[in-house]
Amino acid sequence: MTGLDSAAVGEAHEAPGVREVARGAREAQGAGGAHDSKPAPGGGPHPESHSGPRPGPGSTAPSPVRPRATLALVSAATAVTLMNYTAPMVTLPGTAAALHTPLSGQAWLLNGTPLGLAALLLVAGSLADDYGRRRIFLAGTLALGLTTALGALTTSTWQFTLARIAQGAASAALLASALGLIVHAFPSPRGRLHATGVWGAFVSGGIAAGPLVAAALPNWRVGYGVLGALALLLAALGTRTLAESRAPRGGRPDIPGALTFGLALVALVAALTLGRDGWLRAPVGLLLAAAVALIAVFVAVERRSGTPMIDLGLLRHRRFLASSAGGLFTGLAVIAVFSYLPSVVQRTMHLSPLATAGLLLLWSGLSFGVALQVKRLTIPPRGQLALGFALHAVGALTMLGAIGSGSWTRLLPGLIISGVGSGLLNGALPLLAVESVPRERAAMGSGAQQTLRYIGSSVGVALTIALATSGGHLAHGTNLALLVSAGLAVTGAIGVLVLRDRK
Repeated sequence: MTGLDSAAVGEAHEAPGVREVARGAREAQGAGGAHDSKPAPGGGPHPESHSGPRPGPGSTAPSPVRPRATLALVSAATAVTLMNYTAPMVTLPGTAAALHTPLSGQAWLLNGTPLGLAALLLVAGSLADDYGRRRIFLAGTLALGLTTALGALTTSTWQFTLARIAQGAASAALLASALGLIVHAFPSPRGRLHATGVWGAFVSGGIAAGPLVAAALPNWRVGYGVLGALALLLAALGTRTLAESRAPRGGRPDIPGALTFGLALVALVAALTLGRDGWLRAPVGLLLAAAVALIAVFVAVERRSGTPMIDLGLLRHRRFLASSAGGLFTGLAVIAVFSYLPSVVQRTMHLSPLATAGLLLLWSGLSFGVALQVKRLTIPPRGQLALGFALHAVGALTMLGAIGSGSWTRLLPGLIISGVGSGLLNGALPLLAVESVPRERAAMGSGAQQTLRYIGSSVGVALTIALATSGGHLAHGTNLALLVSAGLAVTGAIGVLVLRDRK
């Protein structure tokens, strides 16, 4: 991450990963200009604005937009966020042992961060557009550093779960505002294509680096301490690098909407987690009923709100629905199965955390490389999503029987195929997110898509663990989970193709 830090501030010593960021930024800058200076349609002022009043005589001008530095820093912070998200993939056995977490409670160790993300991404996107993307981004990065460091000090399952939920909430502020900052720095269509492609690649890069960093350090507590320190460093660098932008609508934050949506998600994930011990039990039914009722209340609140978290009118637009479906099925089919598969590999093949992380790197590393090159493809984003889902389905089916064989080499073909598919998904999703909403609401569009992505992840992880541990035979249960993952991926591919724009 040191190379990323220097690129974000001084842009002097560019490490190989940062060189890709800089290259994409230079191409985007040449394609679209440095900042939102072009007028809006009709010759009026652009709806986006810098924070504060326009500078007058003797006043201080707003910080200038620095496209290369913005892209480098936002990509670095996004990578750290995803590293924090994926670290438990290889540390789950050690964390569960240290916290005395039973098998039935391990879904909470994985689901804390996606739960916080899904609950707050929508409101974070709205706050970023209304009150300043730089402000929300820096607040989220600072909070991520503090909550991640605190997570290293927890001593029980419920403390760790609460810390992970808080990390997810902080990550929501960071991720929802990240694309808004990038769209502000690269306003042209070609500029957005390059910049969102680089940002999507660093989503894959963070997924790849998280397990490696966590496994290479002495224990999971040290890993969280290191990730917390990185987030705090990036927050400090961001105060000198980022320019403010916003698209104010007026009104108050949609607190009732945030509360009802968050409670609905908690009820749903709790029901799925408890369901592995019996789906017909009264608590499971009550929680599912509560989730449905709270979603209905959320819809009613959003219809009445003057500044809703999400404009429900967007649900009539196929492009927005395709973006949402892409995020949802990425979480359900891809993130969910790869969140739990490393733990299964460690338990059945007796690999060390570092060896497991190295094996997982084949999938996530390929995803990073492919996402960087997506911008060169002539296939439209929805076509890339459909192909990505199809490849993941093939990869999941290829891995059938690998756990029962006891040989990690049986996993390699499936990891390669699914890694390419994941790269296509991570490269296409950011661009589709910002293209599916008005440009001045880019943070809201990003928040909406990523909300569904992490709803899918939360639900998918609970479902994957329930399937994998059903019947007491881990190999058979994992095959069942892989089959379900492949089916969900095929459903996602069909969904994004059906939701193409009408001519």
